[in-house]
Amino acid sequence: MPLAQHPAGPVHYGRAGEGPGLVLVHGTGGDAATNWAHLVPGLSDVRTVITPDYAGSGATADPGGELTLDLLAGQVAAAFEGPSDLVGFSLGAVVAAAVAAERPELVRRLVLIAGWTHLADDRLELGLRTWARLARTDPESFAAYGPLVGFSPEFVREAGVAALMGEPPRGTLRQIELDLRVDVRDLLPKITAPTLVIGNTRDHLVPVEHARALHAAIPGSEYAELDSGHVVLHERPAEITALIREFVTREPLGES
Repeated sequence: MPLAQHPAGPVHYGRAGEGPGLVLVHGTGGDAATNWAHLVPGLSDVRTVITPDYAGSGATADPGGELTLDLLAGQVAAAFEGPSDLVGFSLGAVVAAAVAAERPELVRRLVLIAGWTHLADDRLELGLRTWARLARTDPESFAAYGPLVGFSPEFVREAGVAALMGEPPRGTLRQIELDLRVDVRDLLPKITAPTLVIGNTRDHLVPVEHARALHAAIPGSEYAELDSGHVVLHERPAEITALIREFVTREPLGES
């Protein structure tokens, strides 16, 4: 696995394909492999796909101290091999938005999936605080909570609960605690890259209203919705791959 250098320590990332760069950023409780590995083949024929692990996930160490959005955004930016398209899922969407706002020279096009702007309502806060409390105190219930809020009921029935209860990365609790603190409202107007925001109409962890608010806050952004629970990367893999692929390969206006 390639390594990128960052002041907090090496950042591990996957690399596949050829062509312009496409950086895929995972969410809380996942890593590059569990979130993205099954989608890479559908994108690596048109892009060099880069899949970094940020602090506490995959092979990337957690440096300790307060886990911050700046740290994760810096780790993701370190994995870029040049100007690239950027896709983020869940916490990865928040991280990707921060990279696009603070490092516009790196980001050609931006896709934000199942993201949010800040802890805007009691429903979002309750879901995240319950997830964090279970992570601290009750591993069995924590494992069950993921499928309960992460997927639509039909998907859980079809896939089976046991298949959805994987071992979370060691940094999951600290990532959830960061979920509760992030606020990117001041950063969003700074985003200049063409942006697609994707919400999921059956998202019980980050209700779709938050994706709609994210879209409204990014000037000129496009918006799409899928009939899916939160973990759309697994619930609707073909549809999410098609949306990403069409958007990042679209010819800019004025070109033919």
